[in-house]
Amino acid sequence: MAEAAHAPTRCGFIALIGAPNAGKSTLVNALVGTKVAIVTPKVQTTRALVRGIAMADGAQLVLVDTPGIFEPRRRLDRAMVTTAWGGARDADIVGVLIDAKQGLDTEAAAILDRLHEIHRPKVLILNKVDLVEKTSLLQLASKSNEKATFEATFMISALSGEGVDDLKRWLAARVPEGPWHFPPDEVSDAPLRMFAAEITREKLYLMLHQELPYQSTVETERWEERPDGSVRIEQTIYVEREGQRKIVLGKGGRTIKSIGEAARKEMSELLERRVHLFLFVKVRKDWGEDPERYRQMGLEYPKD
Repeated sequence: MAEAAHAPTRCGFIALIGAPNAGKSTLVNALVGTKVAIVTPKVQTTRALVRGIAMADGAQLVLVDTPGIFEPRRRLDRAMVTTAWGGARDADIVGVLIDAKQGLDTEAAAILDRLHEIHRPKVLILNKVDLVEKTSLLQLASKSNEKATFEATFMISALSGEGVDDLKRWLAARVPEGPWHFPPDEVSDAPLRMFAAEITREKLYLMLHQELPYQSTVETERWEERPDGSVRIEQTIYVEREGQRKIVLGKGGRTIKSIGEAARKEMSELLERRVHLFLFVKVRKDWGEDPERYRQMGLEYPKD
């Protein structure tokens, strides 16, 4: 008796684009089923392309969380926006996220107006639908589909998970046939050193998002595997001015201690072992103008 034919494997890259705080990172985490992208209320938390990997119905979905798209003012802004549009052009499918509560504001409308430049299948994803009346959602979906061509429209709440499984199944059925790019149990292609730095940056933003501007970054300088199975991680938080360094340290070092405790706890859970985390704060003047820093963040340095 002949064996039943196996369904062909599928694999594809799905770029999620949208305005800052539309919920892209939250959606990536929801689709993957675990945290692979940091999430904070501060806009432009995501700087480079973060890839999460999800499995569904024999398909591997490589989800590309892009920086939020907005009107750039600084060099770092331009680099992030360029990276976001580049991620969309390189993807097999583009998911366009709109914050349903914000509706078609200036930033969302500007993104829809540029979608004709992206010659890829596109899907409209209205997020945070649990915060909006159904009538308003239907109007938003209709207006959005008038401005751009979408193959489908999904109404979801990335935070609660509402509608996420339906979106995941739709994506799995439409990515191209082909071999998987990653092992089936892998959830991200980000090196642990980089993800550890992102965890600390998230805690930094959550504790100081009002006081600290964007001129800060975190780098993992040392990663030492210890004989007892634990790991020693040394990281440096770089800021541009001495005043910012004092803010990060806090009175009597209390702020940096709180940041370190929160980051250490999450790293220990992620690695499933004890973590010894040591944080340092240094001033690196005008790091936002240094091409090497952009390269380390996975961004292309934009020339004037």
